[in-house]
Amino acid sequence: MTAPRPEPGSKSVAVIGAGHVGLTTAVCLAQLGHEVICADSDRQKVERLRRGDPTFVEDGIGELLREGLASGRLRVIADAVEAVVEAEFSFLCLPTPGRKDGTTDVTALEEVVRRIAPRLRAGAIVVTKSTVPMGSVRLVEELLRRPDVAVVSNPEFLRESTAVRDTLHPDRIVVGAEDPGAAARVADLFAATRAPLLITDPVTAETVKYASNAYLATKLSFANSLARVCELVGADMRDVLLGMGYDSRIGFDYMRPGPGWGGSCLPKDVRALAYVAESAGYEFRLLHEVLASNEEQMATVARRVLAAAGERADAVVAVWGLTFKAGTDDQRDSPALNVVGRLLEQRASVRAFDPTVTGDLPGLPGSLELCFDPYAACEGASVLAVLTEWDEFRWLDFQKVKGLMAAPSIVDTRNLLDPAAMRRLGFDYVGIGRP
Repeated sequence: MTAPRPEPGSKSVAVIGAGHVGLTTAVCLAQLGHEVICADSDRQKVERLRRGDPTFVEDGIGELLREGLASGRLRVIADAVEAVVEAEFSFLCLPTPGRKDGTTDVTALEEVVRRIAPRLRAGAIVVTKSTVPMGSVRLVEELLRRPDVAVVSNPEFLRESTAVRDTLHPDRIVVGAEDPGAAARVADLFAATRAPLLITDPVTAETVKYASNAYLATKLSFANSLARVCELVGADMRDVLLGMGYDSRIGFDYMRPGPGWGGSCLPKDVRALAYVAESAGYEFRLLHEVLASNEEQMATVARRVLAAAGERADAVVAVWGLTFKAGTDDQRDSPALNVVGRLLEQRASVRAFDPTVTGDLPGLPGSLELCFDPYAACEGASVLAVLTEWDEFRWLDFQKVKGLMAAPSIVDTRNLLDPAAMRRLGFDYVGIGRP
């Protein structure tokens, strides 16, 4: 992964949390020439990272991790307090899971802030990086009780599977601070990226993150709803989206229909923004409809798979893909798992393969059999459901797939495969929004 040339003036940075946001931030800041200490309380994770072994799937992360360790610009430790003692900047990249009511659990953030508060150097800057509720900068300031330490919001806009590229070549850098000097210092850390810069107040910066994800989720739900219309009127969703996407006001991004949208950010951030609006006295009905539309899409896909299997009580469903998107091993709020759960609730037998998933998947309402390869998942199946868009699925031997299945039926929820080619092989092929 080619990075921008670092600017002169290396800074000392602590990154607290080695999850997706934290580790990506750490390795990329080291790549930009800064001296970085990444801390995580999970000692087993720390030992793996010290060996140059990332704990999640992400393009380019292993290469930058090993390069940072070898150069000495990156260290990984298990003590957050030790990490911040000499740091000019301390990035908080901690879990902030969403609750079902739309509120955000910031317990981990609060605990770390209390621990590091007395050990931060005078003049240091604490940066909230992970998605946090509006007003979190003020919360961190109150917990720190350090008027000599500035707190700045610098939200991340990472897409899993392209997080490294998104960090080194971002669309924009957003910095929120009451202190213009502190904002400028944080912005300078990313100067080598040459990205457009927005400096604003903390609450506005925090809102930019939620607003961006809510809008992207809205586009996805619109695409899924439009696909249903295309099916009913006989239009080809692929060409409809081409016609729309060339409009510069709309664009192609997030305009692909699928089994629903999910992941670690969009669902919780849409719920959070709806909750914040309601708490402030406004019912954000559009966002409630976006969430409802997503649930409806996943239910519709499950019904379509069962219908393709003949609605038999002994139906065997082959599933390709369990993560929420290709290029990552993240299963959080995965629409694929949601659909699988609905199939299991209808007592279907599900045999699934995903290139990143091994071991048990707790929380599902029935028995899911994980298979060692995509062909094994198809043995005796009445239907094959493609639920995640792993590119390797395109190039499999579909004549072999057909021979393994009890009935040659495919429900391609990602429009990954060539319908004409599948039908020539004798499959009953169903896509999303395609005739």
